[in-house]
Amino acid sequence: MKVKELVCIGCPLGCNLKVKISAEGSMEVTGNTCPRGADYAKKELTDPRRIVTSSVRVKGGHLPCVSVKTETDIPKDKIFDCVRALKDVELMAPVKIGQVVAEDVAGTGAAVIATKEIFAR
Repeated sequence: MKVKELVCIGCPLGCNLKVKISAEGSMEVTGNTCPRGADYAKKELTDPRRIVTSSVRVKGGHLPCVSVKTETDIPKDKIFDCVRALKDVELMAPVKIGQVVAEDVAGTGAAVIATKEIFAR
């Protein structure tokens, strides 16, 4: 039996989780104060995923860049591919909140969207 320790990021409490993994692969999670902790631990150990936040350049806007994020979580091992894909993206102002900046970023199936409005100068 293997034991892994994690800090839950499922809610603001940040519970210290202990996950016992049997030889067959079943998991027993303790230390969570809400059901999200158990879900987080199981997902983190089988298919870790993250929302990626970044920024991209904007031409002709009242600000030179806009904050962006993936619309859904993506596999953790694709984070750097996602950031590299955004490196050369440049938008023209105006930019609307929720505007798709990149579709299927790094082959993940997730879109990247703007999280701020940028007005044209």
